[in-house]
Amino acid sequence: MRVGGIMATFADLPDSVLLEIFSYLPVRDRIRVSRVCHRWKRLVDDRWLWRHVDLTLYTVRGAGLGRGRVALNRGPPLSRWTWSRQSRMRPKVMWHLLRRYMASRLHSLRMGGYLFSGSQAPQLSPALMRALGQKCPNLRRLCLHVANLSMVPITSLPCTLRTLELHSCEISMAWLLKEQDPTVLPLLECIVLDRVPAFRDEHLQGLTRFRALRSLVLGGTYRVTETGLDAGLQELSYLQRLEVLGCTLSADSTLLAISRHLRDVRKIRLTVRGLSAPGLSVLEGMPALESLCLLGPLVTPEMPSPAEILSSCLAMPKLRVLELQGLGWEGQEAERILCKGLPHCMVIVRACPKESMDWWM
Repeated sequence: MRVGGIMATFADLPDSVLLEIFSYLPVRDRIRVSRVCHRWKRLVDDRWLWRHVDLTLYTVRGAGLGRGRVALNRGPPLSRWTWSRQSRMRPKVMWHLLRRYMASRLHSLRMGGYLFSGSQAPQLSPALMRALGQKCPNLRRLCLHVANLSMVPITSLPCTLRTLELHSCEISMAWLLKEQDPTVLPLLECIVLDRVPAFRDEHLQGLTRFRALRSLVLGGTYRVTETGLDAGLQELSYLQRLEVLGCTLSADSTLLAISRHLRDVRKIRLTVRGLSAPGLSVLEGMPALESLCLLGPLVTPEMPSPAEILSSCLAMPKLRVLELQGLGWEGQEAERILCKGLPHCMVIVRACPKESMDWWM
């Protein structure tokens, strides 16, 4: 890199720039760069660098389920840990990371990958969940991926959580039932249930125990029925954000349940499977709706035309964002019609974006 015609090195970069670079490194490489020099060791110890930690890279998937991922093996001192592609993170290593680096610095944690790793893979234990609550008082977001939580009671989760994400996880049948302790996770504002096979109608109604809940994301929850969604949203009338993605529910039935029960909803995001012009029109007059996102692919002939979408959106008094993803309308006449007809809205027409590296946002 040249600055003013002079070759610059990493030593010339300010601490803030180096910290930003280090924040994109996996945990393994963060620990490795701490051995480069005293300055880098000091930077790796910086609290800012350990606010958001992603440990999903350090697991191994089972045979036939995708490529192995880099994992961490425990060596003698921390500075001499060795790494391989065929091993799994040992519990002692996880505990050391928790005490040495994360602790009170941690705000967001992403971990998992053990569900398909075999019987000898380390499982997420109640003791580890309780330790997160005790050692990490600032932990606000927990994202668990392909994890077996059937033996982990929900009462062991950190009580400081504001966002809980479950992606392809197994949970026990009693996890989210209405009869459970209503004082669990008192601050929980957002829950993401993505391909959680055990989740069903009874669990949806059980979410009422989380009185601070305002955002709900359902992805691929195929056991939730139209009747169950209607009954559940009646109990969850205080929700302000709802996403229903890739489920077996039709978009029309979902929007009908929303219009009946979620009068204060501000953001809706759903796939367009089974969406029709009459189905979209039930949102007309929604008093608080500010953002509407419709996701493709476009697969139904009943899908409302751009003119029909425009007509319904004009009848939503507070709508400020209209987003259409994966419908194949980018740069087409449909985009021009919507942008011209909704001058008060931000109209976004694009292909489905890739997952952001900033997973904690």
